[in-house]
Amino acid sequence: MFLLKIYFKNKEGAEQELTADYILVAVGRKPYVTNLGLENTNVALNGNGTIKVNAMLETTVPNIYAIGDVIGGAMLAHKAEEEAVFVVETINGQKPHINYNRIPAVVYTWPEVASVGATEEELKKQGLAYNVGKFPFAVNARARAGMETDGFVKVLSDPKYGELLGVHIIGARAADLIAQAVVGLDYEVTAKDMASVCYAHPTYAEVLKEAYTIASGKLSLNI
Repeated sequence: MFLLKIYFKNKEGAEQELTADYILVAVGRKPYVTNLGLENTNVALNGNGTIKVNAMLETTVPNIYAIGDVIGGAMLAHKAEEEAVFVVETINGQKPHINYNRIPAVVYTWPEVASVGATEEELKKQGLAYNVGKFPFAVNARARAGMETDGFVKVLSDPKYGELLGVHIIGARAADLIAQAVVGLDYEVTAKDMASVCYAHPTYAEVLKEAYTIASGKLSLNI
């Protein structure tokens, strides 16, 4: 195996060097609006190169809609799919709704990363109080058996009513586990209710149960 070296400067400007087995190069993405024929229309763009749309995802040309990466926001396939359904239902005369705060974000690294709802930084910025329930995969029986003990679950809940505000997962199967949290947030379920139902044992989902339990103000049974 070859060892790779990274050379960089820290915030003080001093030269630094790191050695690693792998290097992930993340250069970012931008909306792909070329070769769409937009120059033949009156569809307008925003300053950042995305297509300008209104609340109904309609462009500046009536009856021309845009969805997905080209209109900005999270560049996620499932976000684009939700927007596609939204547009079709709108055209069909229905009154659909998209809550972008309920669309989960997933990073398919290993361990996986998944998140839905508010972060602690966002809640602090809004001056909102919150409870934190945090539980590590290292204590979970299924994770230990599968030797996938890296990571944790963090649950943020409202201290007054217990409603879930955000759920963040770093660990094995995070991309699958986050679906349960999306349901909890979308239906305004409390952390106590999410913790009170029975979870199969051993499963990775039990990490969520423990985090919900702690967020609801109770002590974990396993840590």
